[in-house]
Amino acid sequence: MRGVTDATAAAARLGIGVDVVPDAGFDVDGNRRYINRELSTIDFNRRVLALAANPEQPLLERLKFLAIFCSNTDELFEVRVAGLKDQQAAGVASTAPDGLSVADQLRAVRKEMEGLVEERRHLLFDVLLPALRERGVILCRWSELDGESRGALREVFEERIFPVLTPLAVDPGHPFPYISNLSLNLAVIVGDPQSGERRFARLKVPPLLPGFLALPDGQRFVPLEQVIAAHLDALFPGMEIESHHPFRVTRNADLTLEEDEADDLLYAVEMELRRRRFGRAVRLEVDRSITDEVRTLLTRELDLAAEDVYDMDGPLDLSGVWAVHDVDRPELKDEPYSATVPAALLGPGGEASGDLFAAIRQGDVLVHHPYESFAMSTEAFVTEASRDPGVLAIKQTLYRTSGDSPIVQALIRAAERGKQVAALVELKARGDEAANIGWARALERAGVHVVYGLVGLKTHSKTALVVRQEPDGIRRYCHIGTGNYNPATARLYEDIGILSASAQLGADLTDLFNYLTGYSRRVEYRQLLVAPLGLRARMLELIERETRLAERGRIVWKLNNLVDREVIDALYRASGAGVRIDLITRAICCLRPGVPGLSDNISVRSLVGRWLEHSRVFYFGAGHGGDEASPAECLDGRGPLPASIPAGGDYYIGSADMMERNLDRRVEAVVPVPAALHPRLREILEVELADDRLAWRLQGDGTWTKVPTQLGISAQDWLPEAARLRDRARRDDTQRMVP
Repeated sequence: MRGVTDATAAAARLGIGVDVVPDAGFDVDGNRRYINRELSTIDFNRRVLALAANPEQPLLERLKFLAIFCSNTDELFEVRVAGLKDQQAAGVASTAPDGLSVADQLRAVRKEMEGLVEERRHLLFDVLLPALRERGVILCRWSELDGESRGALREVFEERIFPVLTPLAVDPGHPFPYISNLSLNLAVIVGDPQSGERRFARLKVPPLLPGFLALPDGQRFVPLEQVIAAHLDALFPGMEIESHHPFRVTRNADLTLEEDEADDLLYAVEMELRRRRFGRAVRLEVDRSITDEVRTLLTRELDLAAEDVYDMDGPLDLSGVWAVHDVDRPELKDEPYSATVPAALLGPGGEASGDLFAAIRQGDVLVHHPYESFAMSTEAFVTEASRDPGVLAIKQTLYRTSGDSPIVQALIRAAERGKQVAALVELKARGDEAANIGWARALERAGVHVVYGLVGLKTHSKTALVVRQEPDGIRRYCHIGTGNYNPATARLYEDIGILSASAQLGADLTDLFNYLTGYSRRVEYRQLLVAPLGLRARMLELIERETRLAERGRIVWKLNNLVDREVIDALYRASGAGVRIDLITRAICCLRPGVPGLSDNISVRSLVGRWLEHSRVFYFGAGHGGDEASPAECLDGRGPLPASIPAGGDYYIGSADMMERNLDRRVEAVVPVPAALHPRLREILEVELADDRLAWRLQGDGTWTKVPTQLGISAQDWLPEAARLRDRARRDDTQRMVP
């Protein structure tokens, strides 16, 4: 099994037919300055796959991580590989920042994915399925079933599956059918016993049906495509079924839109979604049993090359294993987690505050999801605003959310009650465009002022503004966060938000919404750092400030992706000046840490676990880098932990990663965090830097190695427990105050 620590494999993939040229991401001594973005993405998916291989994880969670790995890989091909193929088709001759040509990158992706496909096969068939079978959860093949079980599935087929199947023949009168993106299909070869003619037919596996069908005992599951294949005679009566083979196609799913030519952005996005269904095929997955005849036919009709075809074992689409994960076997899953109410939002009796606005007026509130309840904080903020008779207006950005979201429903109710409600809906949120169009129209029907963003920019900021009439005048309440206003992902993603009644922040958000919904050239804000207007410049200024402080400088960042070359080069300069830099990057990192003479003082780690690390926190030491760091004030006395961050300095949180798209082509909002909340952020960063159970470390050669377990600290265990302790202490304090 290929491990992520295999430095020789990494070295091989970094030398794929590349000529060393001074202007293609190399230093003068020929060392590569950057890590390839596509290969860094694959490395993140490899770390997810490692969770599926981790025997410390519950069995059904390991199966879940295998499904997540497959979903992530789909997106890699839909977007990144598709983009490379578009460049190749257009004859683009430029190289990536690391010096790889487009062809080099495609070959490197193929090489890496071949190894991961084999690792997926090994984990599924040699590890997980046997272990689950021992525990009574069985993914069966049709051939393994007895007569009674087959009879039960035959009834399911006849009642629920057969009526929705549509076989499509290919002959002179029927051209090769369109194969939709990520659809699972059966390629069927049938023979006419009378004429002797052989024909190809395509049968699409209905995507609305469960990918795995449960047998009556609720513990055994059979892939849907195998049940369909066992009943092909019902679909081709009188014909001989010569062979059948599952296959799956991945297409270019990136949205390309000429916004400046669109009079109606909503209509333009709808049209582009329809066109996207016919995006170019970029990958074909086939079962290893496929015949050369059918492989050649599919490759030709889909206009693919041999290197675009991946031979797979077993179910091609593992998204259906979520049905298996839902089986009632709690001992095979993570223990359920119940989020606490943020301590600052608890009322005098220890219950959730009945007056959220009064709690916010007492001081800024930091909320940390999923450890602290999204429903009782961020969601409650919008819901209470929709009901409060004193609230005059609500303004909010919506990037990704669910159609049944209580926040969307609250905005609708607020508009129906006569409040001024404005929602900036980002229609171009990849993968959610169709859903966003649906609930945006529902908002419009209720009288909400819906705006679809700015031409050429995605609105990615996570901001909400509530304007309230109070006895002493108008007051503005704000929420700024790192995660989407989505109740589903808020239970799965680690994110941070701030609730504030700051007058300056309220004025900034007012200006930001005026910029987003109307005509404004405001580029100066009191507190907010806004992209694309000034965020890049300010982040570079802050890095330069630490650089001038040399050894007394200190930088600690937690983010999803670090790709932007200008920012990376600034961090390299800071390292060269002696600034100590710790980066916690969940997914992509194109910076090379620990390279002598380039990044000696930079370390990079990644945490991958039960919850997706999604928050963005930026710490700048402001000259406190030389101070002794003590963990006591920010860890509630629960140490000891290695302490590395001084008590002073500046913290920022927000929606932006350090990528060109975030800094230059999106509307992002990053906010300085008031000093009263610094201990909480310091705690989060310190714990994640001390984590040695979930953490991986990036090496200078581009490989990732698992951090050896010494202290036994998991940030995703520590931080929930810290939230519970704060909740318990707050309840004890409030109860003592009640007579």
